[in-house]
Amino acid sequence: MKNKIELIPVNEFGSEITVGGYGFDKFIEKPKQLTDLEIAIKLEEIEREEVMKTFKDLNFQPYPGGGEMAREHFDNGYGASVVRHAYSYGGRIGLYELAVLKDGSICYDTPITSDVIGYLRPEDVTDVMEKIQKL
Repeated sequence: MKNKIELIPVNEFGSEITVGGYGFDKFIEKPKQLTDLEIAIKLEEIEREEVMKTFKDLNFQPYPGGGEMAREHFDNGYGASVVRHAYSYGGRIGLYELAVLKDGSICYDTPITSDVIGYLRPEDVTDVMEKIQKL
């Protein structure tokens, strides 16, 4: 047996009309009710996204000899070291270099990279930071 599609009348603003039925512009498919489990999963996804650290969360400090550096540690035991100086990959053109950290030390064996990652724009740093936080 096919699933029954329930249609509801809505006004020009998309609001459901519940009394009388007059003045509706069209019918739309009634939204699916989520189960408690689906709601819990969606809330967990939202919470996880809200706590993701990004480039904006980095607290840059002066790098010895010129430039800047920042370290950020994540709840999963990993972290990121981000630098920009004359000898970092991309530093001379204003871009950043990122190393993945594990328990505070550079880690060369993650699914993300087996080396440092250079030539990163701030939004690229955020992308890599999000991947690290999902390890």
